[in-house]
Amino acid sequence: MKAFILAAGLGTRLQPLTNTKPKALIEIAGKTLLELTISRLVSYGIKQIIINVHHFADQVKSYLKEKNNFGIDITLSDERKQLLDTGGGLKKVSWYFDDGKPFLIHNTDVLTNIDLGQLINYHKSEEQIATLAVQKRKSSRYFLFDNEKNLCGWENVMTGEKKITRTPKGQLQSFAFSGIQIAEPKMFNLMPNTEVFSIVDLYLSIASNYRITYFDHTNSIFVDLGKKENLIEAEKILNKII
Repeated sequence: MKAFILAAGLGTRLQPLTNTKPKALIEIAGKTLLELTISRLVSYGIKQIIINVHHFADQVKSYLKEKNNFGIDITLSDERKQLLDTGGGLKKVSWYFDDGKPFLIHNTDVLTNIDLGQLINYHKSEEQIATLAVQKRKSSRYFLFDNEKNLCGWENVMTGEKKITRTPKGQLQSFAFSGIQIAEPKMFNLMPNTEVFSIVDLYLSIASNYRITYFDHTNSIFVDLGKKENLIEAEKILNKII
C-alpha cells in the first residue's frame, strides 16, 4: 500500500516554534514529527510515500536527503507556489496512486498507536470509498455517522455550524476525526474542478451517493501535535507509541 503524508501546513498553532522551521520538523524526544509518522507507516509495510510540502519546504527536502529517505521510496509534492488545503493537496498527487489500489492518508501532526493493520483490513473488508479513523473524544468538530456507519454530516460545536448531506438511518453519532484515513483511487474522479478545497468538504459532497464509513479506535492513544500544550504530553507517552 502507498501513503500520502500531509505536511504542508503553516503550523500557526505551534508558533513561535514554526517561525523558523516547518511543523513536520518539530521534535519530540529527539525525533521529528515526520520521522515518527514515516516510522509508523514503515512498521506496517508501507514503503512508498508521497509528502506534500509548503512552509520551509527546502528544509524538509534537505532533512529527507540527510536521512537517505529513511531507506524507502519517498516523493515530495511541492505546494510552495500555492497551499492547496487537504483536498487540493490530494488531488495534486493523484498521479502517484495509479495502481488502482486503496491508499492511506496520514496527517503529520498526530501521535497515536492506532493499529493501522486493522484499519487497512477493515477498509478492504467492506464496500466503501473511504474509511476514516475516528474516536469518541472531546473536540470542536465532529463527523456525524448513522446507525449503519454511513457518513451523513459534520458539525462545529464552537460555531454551531452543522451540515447534513445524507439522510441518516437511525440516530446520528458524533466522532472526532484522527487525521488518518484509507481511500479508494476512484475518489479522484469525484473531485471538484477547483485547485484548493478541503477533503472534509469533498467527503460531505459525495456522502449521499458513496459510502464513507469509520474505524473506531477510541481505545488507542491519540495526541494532537498541532497544539503547543500537547507537545509535553506527547513526549511523556512517546515510549508507548514506538
